[in-house]
Amino acid sequence: MGARTAMLVYADGDVAAGLSGAAEFADEAGAAELLGLLWPPARIRPDGEEPWDLGDALFPPQGRACALSTPEVDVLCDQALMLDRPSQLPAHLVDASVGRTLYLHAMHNAVDWFAFAVWRDGVLVRSLSVSPDDGVLEDTGERLAFEGPYWAGERPASVAGYPLPFHPLELGEQAVREFFGFEVEGAADGGPAAGRLDPWAVELFGFQIG
Repeated sequence: MGARTAMLVYADGDVAAGLSGAAEFADEAGAAELLGLLWPPARIRPDGEEPWDLGDALFPPQGRACALSTPEVDVLCDQALMLDRPSQLPAHLVDASVGRTLYLHAMHNAVDWFAFAVWRDGVLVRSLSVSPDDGVLEDTGERLAFEGPYWAGERPASVAGYPLPFHPLELGEQAVREFFGFEVEGAADGGPAAGRLDPWAVELFGFQIG
């Protein structure tokens, strides 16, 4: 698995539907303003390149960030969002989600680590962070329905003697499908699964963080 993500998504409804129509509303100024939630505006400047496909923007390099702002969905991608305990997301980022649903999704294939959190109307409803080396770093709130088979041992890792009842990256992939309507591995392979959002058809603006 080559899956890596570091993303924060603010949504008024279905994320995939909002992203499907994003091109009509997207503009660089709005994306920069959104990124100002994460970094001081004086440190943000456009990277001068073509917009990033969502498939590439999920995990931008250090010192870079990608953003998209539309009336229905706002997306931030930045390695600064890779929090061991996602419930500790800075309060001002959570406050910006009042009246909306906020998703944090982060995973890294090098250490089989995955974390996510969901806030509704500014209130944390679920947070999880897990890796084979550190075990369960955070497990807050009621587990979501799609997690059930993984915790029940119905989706075990293919590695013999794996120290968890599931592979974190496999649960991470499932969370992407549930929350955002696309697949990370599908993005890496350059094509969406049937009925899924095509991440290569969604463009984000790229920025350098000075």
